[in-house]
Amino acid sequence: MHVAVCIVAFRNVDDIVGCLGALAASSYRDFEVLICENGGQAAYEALQARLPAALPGGQPVRVVRAPHNLGYAGGVNVGLRETPSADAWWVLNPDTLPGPESLARLAARLAEGDCEAVGNTVYLPGGRVQSHGGRWRPWLARAVSIGHGTAHGGAVDKAQVEREQSYLNGASMMIGRRFLDAVGPMREDYFLYCEEVEWCLRGLQHGMRLGYAPGADVLHEAGTTTGSYDHIRSRPRTPIYLGERNKLLTARDRHPLKLPVAAAAALALLCLRFGRARAWRQLGYALQGWLAGLRGERGPPPWLDVS
Repeated sequence: MHVAVCIVAFRNVDDIVGCLGALAASSYRDFEVLICENGGQAAYEALQARLPAALPGGQPVRVVRAPHNLGYAGGVNVGLRETPSADAWWVLNPDTLPGPESLARLAARLAEGDCEAVGNTVYLPGGRVQSHGGRWRPWLARAVSIGHGTAHGGAVDKAQVEREQSYLNGASMMIGRRFLDAVGPMREDYFLYCEEVEWCLRGLQHGMRLGYAPGADVLHEAGTTTGSYDHIRSRPRTPIYLGERNKLLTARDRHPLKLPVAAAAALALLCLRFGRARAWRQLGYALQGWLAGLRGERGPPPWLDVS
């Protein structure tokens, strides 16, 4: 099985170099790396200057410059288009460090043939789990990470994760050809956040199945580009706005009949979350995003320069 590793970059050369260093230690050898640089010509040139043409094991590394900032979904789709001969695609965040066996175990789980996309445990630098996968709660327009906050390294019930999950963690997800052929690419009008949730939910509605690969653990630095993991009272506008907006877009696109209830629930939850933390400026960002989602607005936020 030939795997294309698809990474979306945005002016974060050091993250990419670290990720490639981890990939170079992979026990699985049949892969290539395609990086889409969303950050413009200068960022593309800086990345090209730091990266090898191939990893020590001979796996080719190629960088493509996006015509403008396409967002995460758009960057992933560039990776999919640029590697048409692959049998599977590993969508991997730039600020991740996969373990030496991660790719081998993802590929082996996909090769079993009873699923079309595979996730794994993603954990944070403090040694806590970010997720084993996720559950979408349509009546609340809420994505819930399975295992979030538990100690990394504990036993994981593979069967239970596969029963419960309705989406995979977008920081590390392997997509098979059957999935891509049946479901199509990510929705670029989401721009950033929830695109993997919508993709997986759309896949389930097309009869696709989601697997889980034990031991394919990936360390995620989390939020190095967007600031989404900053303290709640210092978190920037873009991740909050797009996170709230895109939850409602996911509800609208995948469960439209539940949207009125989901929108009210999402409003209550965001007020509770940011209000309890006295993050009043961030509450304003969240309300702006919620209103944008209610109106069905899409694409990059109006203040963001994507040229």
